[in-house]
Amino acid sequence: MMKFISALMNALPGACAQGLIWGIMAIGVYITYKVLDLADLTVDGTMATGGAVCIMMMSSGHSVGVSLLVAFAAGMLAGLVTGIFHTVMGIPAILAGILSQLGLYSINLRIMDGKANQAMAFGKYDQLVSLRWVRDVPFYQNTNFVVALFVLVIIAALYWFFGTELGCSIRATGSNEQMSRAQGINTNVTKVLGLMLSNGIVALSSGLLAQYQGFADVNAGRGAIVIGLAAVIIGQVIFGKISKNFSFKLLSVVLGAIIYWMVYQAVISAGMDANDMKLISALVVAVFLAVPYLKGRYFTKPVKRGGVANA
Repeated sequence: MMKFISALMNALPGACAQGLIWGIMAIGVYITYKVLDLADLTVDGTMATGGAVCIMMMSSGHSVGVSLLVAFAAGMLAGLVTGIFHTVMGIPAILAGILSQLGLYSINLRIMDGKANQAMAFGKYDQLVSLRWVRDVPFYQNTNFVVALFVLVIIAALYWFFGTELGCSIRATGSNEQMSRAQGINTNVTKVLGLMLSNGIVALSSGLLAQYQGFADVNAGRGAIVIGLAAVIIGQVIFGKISKNFSFKLLSVVLGAIIYWMVYQAVISAGMDANDMKLISALVVAVFLAVPYLKGRYFTKPVKRGGVANA
Protein backbone atom coordinates (compact mmCIF):
# COMPACT_ATOMS: atom_id res chain seq x y z
CA MET A 1 0.00 0.00 0.00
CA MET A 2 2.79 2.42 0.91
CA LYS A 3 4.57 1.57 -2.32
CA PHE A 4 1.39 2.42 -4.27
CA ILE A 5 0.97 5.76 -2.45
CA SER A 6 4.63 6.63 -2.99
CA ALA A 7 4.45 5.81 -6.71
CA LEU A 8 1.23 7.80 -7.06
CA MET A 9 2.64 10.87 -5.30
CA ASN A 10 5.73 10.80 -7.53
CA ALA A 11 3.54 10.60 -10.63
CA LEU A 12 1.09 13.39 -9.67
CA PRO A 13 3.15 16.38 -10.95
CA GLY A 14 3.50 14.71 -14.35
CA ALA A 15 -0.18 13.75 -14.36
CA CYS A 16 -1.15 17.33 -13.60
CA ALA A 17 1.10 18.60 -16.41
CA GLN A 18 -0.41 16.18 -18.91
CA GLY A 19 -3.87 17.03 -17.65
CA LEU A 20 -3.26 20.74 -18.29
CA ILE A 21 -1.91 20.09 -21.80
CA TRP A 22 -4.76 17.75 -22.70
CA GLY A 23 -7.11 20.23 -21.05
CA ILE A 24 -6.24 22.73 -23.80
CA MET A 25 -7.13 20.03 -26.30
CA ALA A 26 -10.39 19.40 -24.42
CA ILE A 27 -11.27 23.09 -24.75
CA GLY A 28 -11.09 22.60 -28.52
CA VAL A 29 -13.37 19.58 -28.25
CA TYR A 30 -15.76 21.60 -26.05
CA ILE A 31 -16.14 24.23 -28.77
CA THR A 32 -17.43 21.70 -31.31
CA TYR A 33 -19.17 19.29 -28.94
CA LYS A 34 -20.94 21.81 -26.71
CA VAL A 35 -20.83 25.23 -28.38
CA LEU A 36 -21.37 24.20 -32.01
CA ASP A 37 -23.21 20.95 -31.20
CA LEU A 38 -21.19 19.08 -33.83
CA ALA A 39 -19.50 15.70 -33.53
CA ASP A 40 -16.05 16.45 -34.98
CA LEU A 41 -13.55 13.61 -35.24
CA THR A 42 -10.90 15.71 -37.02
CA VAL A 43 -9.15 16.17 -33.67
CA ASP A 44 -7.68 12.67 -33.84
CA GLY A 45 -5.75 13.89 -36.86
CA THR A 46 -4.93 17.43 -35.75
CA MET A 47 -3.65 16.12 -32.40
CA ALA A 48 -0.81 14.58 -34.43
CA THR A 49 -0.53 17.43 -36.94
CA GLY A 50 0.21 20.12 -34.36
CA GLY A 51 3.01 18.11 -32.78
CA ALA A 52 4.51 17.17 -36.14
CA VAL A 53 4.53 20.77 -37.36
CA CYS A 54 5.93 22.12 -34.07
CA ILE A 55 8.78 19.60 -33.82
CA MET A 56 9.77 19.93 -37.49
CA MET A 57 9.69 23.73 -37.31
CA MET A 58 11.85 23.77 -34.19
CA SER A 59 14.24 21.25 -35.73
CA SER A 60 14.57 23.59 -38.70
CA GLY A 61 15.77 26.40 -36.45
CA HIS A 62 12.55 28.34 -35.86
CA SER A 63 11.69 29.70 -32.43
CA VAL A 64 9.24 27.87 -30.21
CA GLY A 65 6.74 30.74 -30.46
CA VAL A 66 6.72 30.70 -34.25
CA SER A 67 6.54 26.90 -34.26
CA LEU A 68 3.47 26.89 -32.01
CA LEU A 69 1.85 29.63 -34.09
CA VAL A 70 2.35 27.63 -37.29
CA ALA A 71 1.01 24.51 -35.55
CA PHE A 72 -2.09 26.49 -34.58
CA ALA A 73 -2.49 27.65 -38.20
CA ALA A 74 -2.09 24.06 -39.47
CA GLY A 75 -4.86 22.94 -37.13
CA MET A 76 -7.11 25.75 -38.35
CA LEU A 77 -6.46 24.66 -41.93
CA ALA A 78 -7.51 21.11 -41.07
CA GLY A 79 -10.68 22.48 -39.48
CA LEU A 80 -11.31 24.53 -42.61
CA VAL A 81 -11.15 21.38 -44.74
CA THR A 82 -13.64 19.62 -42.45
CA GLY A 83 -15.88 22.68 -42.57
CA ILE A 84 -15.83 22.72 -46.38
CA PHE A 85 -16.64 19.01 -46.50
CA HIS A 86 -19.60 19.61 -44.19
CA THR A 87 -21.04 22.92 -45.40
CA VAL A 88 -20.11 23.09 -49.08
CA MET A 89 -20.21 19.40 -50.00
CA GLY A 90 -23.08 18.46 -47.69
CA ILE A 91 -21.21 15.65 -45.94
CA PRO A 92 -22.45 14.95 -42.36
CA ALA A 93 -20.15 16.49 -39.75
CA ILE A 94 -19.06 13.20 -38.21
CA LEU A 95 -18.18 11.70 -41.60
CA ALA A 96 -16.44 14.91 -42.70
CA GLY A 97 -14.25 14.69 -39.61
CA ILE A 98 -13.41 11.05 -40.34
CA LEU A 99 -12.40 11.91 -43.90
CA SER A 100 -10.16 14.75 -42.72
CA GLN A 101 -8.67 12.52 -40.05
CA LEU A 102 -7.80 9.84 -42.60
CA GLY A 103 -6.26 12.35 -44.97
CA LEU A 104 -4.21 13.94 -42.19
CA TYR A 105 -2.44 10.64 -41.50
CA SER A 106 -0.67 10.82 -44.88
CA ILE A 107 -0.10 14.56 -44.53
CA ASN A 108 1.46 14.09 -41.10
CA LEU A 109 3.84 11.50 -42.51
CA ARG A 110 4.88 13.96 -45.21
CA ILE A 111 5.42 16.69 -42.62
CA MET A 112 7.75 14.34 -40.73
CA ASP A 113 9.70 13.36 -43.86
CA GLY A 114 8.01 9.98 -44.16
CA LYS A 115 8.89 8.91 -40.60
CA ALA A 116 6.29 7.77 -38.11
CA ASN A 117 8.22 9.36 -35.24
CA GLN A 118 10.45 12.43 -34.95
CA ALA A 119 12.43 13.01 -31.79
CA MET A 120 13.77 16.31 -30.49
CA ALA A 121 17.01 16.35 -28.51
CA PHE A 122 16.44 17.72 -25.02
CA GLY A 123 18.31 20.96 -24.33
CA LYS A 124 19.17 21.61 -27.97
CA TYR A 125 16.16 23.86 -28.56
CA ASP A 126 14.34 26.51 -26.53
CA GLN A 127 11.46 24.40 -25.26
CA LEU A 128 8.63 25.85 -23.24
CA VAL A 129 7.72 22.60 -21.49
CA SER A 130 9.28 19.22 -20.79
CA LEU A 131 8.52 16.18 -18.68
CA ARG A 132 11.88 16.84 -16.97
CA TRP A 133 10.61 20.18 -15.70
CA VAL A 134 7.74 19.05 -13.49
CA ARG A 135 9.78 19.16 -10.28
CA ASP A 136 13.08 20.48 -8.90
CA VAL A 137 13.17 23.50 -11.23
CA PRO A 138 12.41 27.23 -10.70
CA PHE A 139 8.65 27.87 -10.61
CA TYR A 140 8.75 29.97 -13.79
CA GLN A 141 10.27 27.02 -15.66
CA ASN A 142 7.98 24.41 -14.17
CA THR A 143 5.82 22.80 -16.85
CA ASN A 144 2.69 23.02 -14.69
CA PHE A 145 3.15 26.77 -14.22
CA VAL A 146 3.88 27.45 -17.91
CA VAL A 147 0.93 25.41 -19.21
CA ALA A 148 -1.37 26.90 -16.56
CA LEU A 149 -0.50 30.35 -17.97
CA PHE A 150 -1.39 29.06 -21.45
CA VAL A 151 -4.71 27.80 -20.12
CA LEU A 152 -5.57 31.14 -18.49
CA VAL A 153 -4.65 33.12 -21.61
CA ILE A 154 -6.66 30.81 -23.88
CA ILE A 155 -9.71 30.93 -21.58
CA ALA A 156 -9.49 34.74 -21.36
CA ALA A 157 -9.16 35.05 -25.16
CA LEU A 158 -12.08 32.72 -25.80
CA TYR A 159 -14.23 34.47 -23.18
CA TRP A 160 -13.60 37.75 -24.99
CA PHE A 161 -14.11 36.26 -28.47
CA PHE A 162 -17.39 34.51 -27.68
CA GLY A 163 -18.66 37.77 -26.25
CA THR A 164 -18.21 39.53 -29.61
CA GLU A 165 -20.86 39.60 -32.30
CA LEU A 166 -19.09 36.91 -34.31
CA GLY A 167 -18.59 34.69 -31.26
CA CYS A 168 -22.23 35.08 -30.25
CA SER A 169 -23.20 34.08 -33.78
CA ILE A 170 -21.22 30.84 -33.41
CA ARG A 171 -22.88 30.12 -30.07
CA ALA A 172 -26.30 30.90 -31.51
CA THR A 173 -25.66 28.50 -34.40
CA GLY A 174 -24.97 25.66 -31.99
CA SER A 175 -27.93 26.57 -29.81
CA ASN A 176 -30.56 26.86 -32.56
CA GLU A 177 -29.44 26.73 -36.17
CA GLN A 178 -32.88 27.41 -37.67
CA MET A 179 -33.47 30.47 -35.50
CA SER A 180 -29.96 31.72 -36.27
CA ARG A 181 -30.67 31.58 -39.98
CA ALA A 182 -33.92 33.45 -39.39
CA GLN A 183 -31.90 36.19 -37.66
CA GLY A 184 -29.68 36.57 -40.74
CA ILE A 185 -26.67 34.57 -39.49
CA ASN A 186 -24.76 32.64 -42.15
CA THR A 187 -24.61 29.37 -40.23
CA ASN A 188 -22.29 27.73 -42.75
CA VAL A 189 -19.67 30.42 -42.10
CA THR A 190 -20.03 30.17 -38.32
CA LYS A 191 -19.71 26.38 -38.45
CA VAL A 192 -16.52 26.63 -40.47
CA LEU A 193 -15.08 29.26 -38.13
CA GLY A 194 -15.95 27.14 -35.09
CA LEU A 195 -14.30 24.08 -36.58
CA MET A 196 -11.21 26.09 -37.48
CA LEU A 197 -10.90 27.56 -33.99
CA SER A 198 -11.46 24.18 -32.34
CA ASN A 199 -8.84 22.36 -34.38
CA GLY A 200 -6.38 25.22 -34.07
CA ILE A 201 -6.55 24.94 -30.28
CA VAL A 202 -6.18 21.16 -30.50
CA ALA A 203 -3.07 21.55 -32.68
CA LEU A 204 -1.63 24.08 -30.21
CA SER A 205 -2.11 21.55 -27.43
CA SER A 206 -0.42 18.94 -29.60
CA GLY A 207 2.59 21.22 -30.10
CA LEU A 208 2.97 21.58 -26.34
CA LEU A 209 2.52 17.83 -25.84
CA ALA A 210 5.22 17.03 -28.41
CA GLN A 211 7.63 19.34 -26.58
CA TYR A 212 6.67 17.79 -23.26
CA GLN A 213 7.30 14.26 -24.52
CA GLY A 214 10.30 15.19 -26.66
CA PHE A 215 8.93 13.72 -29.88
CA ALA A 216 6.11 13.85 -32.39
CA ASP A 217 4.31 10.68 -33.45
CA VAL A 218 1.97 10.06 -36.35
CA ASN A 219 -0.31 8.07 -34.04
CA ALA A 220 -0.29 10.65 -31.25
CA GLY A 221 -3.93 11.54 -31.83
CA ARG A 222 -5.34 8.02 -31.87
CA GLY A 223 -8.21 7.98 -29.38
CA ALA A 224 -7.71 11.67 -28.54
CA ILE A 225 -11.41 12.39 -29.01
CA VAL A 226 -12.20 9.92 -26.21
CA ILE A 227 -9.87 11.73 -23.80
CA GLY A 228 -11.28 15.09 -24.88
CA LEU A 229 -14.86 13.96 -24.36
CA ALA A 230 -13.92 12.39 -21.02
CA ALA A 231 -12.53 15.73 -19.85
CA VAL A 232 -15.61 17.62 -21.04
CA ILE A 233 -18.04 15.20 -19.44
CA ILE A 234 -16.12 14.82 -16.15
CA GLY A 235 -15.90 18.60 -15.86
CA GLN A 236 -19.59 19.00 -16.63
CA VAL A 237 -20.74 16.33 -14.17
CA ILE A 238 -18.52 17.41 -11.27
CA PHE A 239 -18.47 21.19 -11.74
CA GLY A 240 -21.63 21.71 -13.78
CA LYS A 241 -23.66 23.30 -10.98
CA ILE A 242 -21.01 25.87 -10.08
CA SER A 243 -19.73 26.66 -13.59
CA LYS A 244 -22.48 28.96 -14.85
CA ASN A 245 -20.15 31.51 -16.44
CA PHE A 246 -18.68 30.59 -19.84
CA SER A 247 -15.10 31.04 -18.63
CA PHE A 248 -15.78 28.72 -15.66
CA LYS A 249 -17.22 26.15 -18.05
CA LEU A 250 -13.96 26.19 -20.00
CA LEU A 251 -11.99 25.94 -16.76
CA SER A 252 -14.12 22.97 -15.66
CA VAL A 253 -13.11 21.18 -18.88
CA VAL A 254 -9.43 21.63 -17.98
CA LEU A 255 -10.08 20.41 -14.43
CA GLY A 256 -11.86 17.41 -15.93
CA ALA A 257 -8.73 16.60 -17.95
CA ILE A 258 -6.55 16.86 -14.85
CA ILE A 259 -8.87 14.52 -12.95
CA TYR A 260 -8.80 12.08 -15.88
CA TRP A 261 -4.98 11.95 -15.93
CA MET A 262 -4.77 11.61 -12.17
CA VAL A 263 -7.13 8.64 -12.35
CA TYR A 264 -4.96 7.31 -15.18
CA GLN A 265 -1.83 7.54 -13.03
CA ALA A 266 -3.63 5.96 -10.08
CA VAL A 267 -4.62 3.01 -12.24
CA ILE A 268 -1.11 2.65 -13.65
CA SER A 269 0.39 2.92 -10.16
CA ALA A 270 -1.97 0.16 -9.02
CA GLY A 271 -0.27 -2.15 -11.51
CA MET A 272 -2.83 -2.26 -14.32
CA ASP A 273 -1.54 -2.75 -17.85
CA ALA A 274 -1.27 0.53 -19.75
CA ASN A 275 -2.65 -1.24 -22.82
CA ASP A 276 -6.04 -1.39 -21.07
CA MET A 277 -6.31 2.40 -20.70
CA LYS A 278 -8.31 2.90 -23.91
CA LEU A 279 -10.92 0.49 -22.55
CA ILE A 280 -10.89 2.26 -19.19
CA SER A 281 -11.24 5.64 -20.93
CA ALA A 282 -14.29 4.42 -22.83
CA LEU A 283 -15.84 3.09 -19.62
CA VAL A 284 -15.14 6.37 -17.79
CA VAL A 285 -16.85 8.35 -20.56
CA ALA A 286 -19.81 5.94 -20.55
CA VAL A 287 -20.21 6.19 -16.76
CA PHE A 288 -20.07 9.98 -16.66
CA LEU A 289 -22.44 10.22 -19.63
CA ALA A 290 -24.90 8.01 -17.79
CA VAL A 291 -24.72 9.90 -14.47
CA PRO A 292 -27.10 12.77 -15.44
CA TYR A 293 -29.60 10.32 -16.93
CA LEU A 294 -29.51 7.92 -13.98
CA LYS A 295 -29.71 10.80 -11.53
CA GLY A 296 -32.80 12.20 -13.24
CA ARG A 297 -34.45 8.80 -13.61
CA TYR A 298 -33.80 7.19 -10.24
CA PHE A 299 -32.80 9.92 -7.77
CA THR A 300 -35.16 12.78 -8.60
CA LYS A 301 -38.52 12.89 -6.87
CA PRO A 302 -41.39 12.83 -9.36
CA VAL A 303 -43.62 15.90 -9.53
CA LYS A 304 -47.17 15.16 -8.46
CA ARG A 305 -49.83 15.65 -11.08
CA GLY A 306 -51.91 18.70 -10.52
CA GLY A 307 -49.36 20.00 -8.04
CA VAL A 308 -49.74 23.57 -9.21
CA ALA A 309 -53.54 23.48 -9.02
CA ASN A 310 -53.55 21.82 -5.59
CA ALA A 311 -51.12 24.40 -4.30
